[in-house]
Amino acid sequence: MWIPKSFVPNEAAVHELLTHHGASDLVTMTKQGLVATLLPFEYDPTAGEHGALIGHMARANDQWSLPVLGEAMVIVRGPEAYVTPSWYPTKAEHHRAVPTWNYVTAHVYGQLVVHDDPVWIENQIRRMTDRHEAGYTEPWSVDQAPAKFIEGQLRAVVGVELVISRIEAKFKLSQNQPAKNVDGVIRGLESRSEVHDAAVAAAVRAHNPHTA
Repeated sequence: MWIPKSFVPNEAAVHELLTHHGASDLVTMTKQGLVATLLPFEYDPTAGEHGALIGHMARANDQWSLPVLGEAMVIVRGPEAYVTPSWYPTKAEHHRAVPTWNYVTAHVYGQLVVHDDPVWIENQIRRMTDRHEAGYTEPWSVDQAPAKFIEGQLRAVVGVELVISRIEAKFKLSQNQPAKNVDGVIRGLESRSEVHDAAVAAAVRAHNPHTA
């Protein structure tokens, strides 16, 4: 991935993205060509040298059974938003401004390991649901469902683990703009109500090079 110096995040920011991201695209090259599936992953920083992304997919999805040529990749996305040049105070000065798109992403590469093991899969599902149910007043847990039902559900899926070899992350958040334009982007995003605007505004503020 092409990553200008201004958009290179630190390790802590990448760790935060991997820990709290939602669903991501698992991409593999096979003899049949590229195959991709959108999956929710959990980040396990203790696995291997660089951590791992763990998840599961439907057994009926043949991606897990197709031999991978080279490394697999998971495309992780954070918040994203359209940025109008009208938010830049410098536009009124010289009009040398164009629209852009702010976003947070990481390309995570590594070896894809398949776990056709109901114990491994159940542990992964418990970990995933525990994290996502934590904010509810009455969180759901695997133990609430009948054991036989869960056994059937586990047989219908296969565990997948991306053992990470390298991560290319890009946080494009207006860091290449002068301070007053960055402030304008934050104000503009906070005044708009489109999906992710508040999250992108917070990210722009957190990665503002002029206040670091």
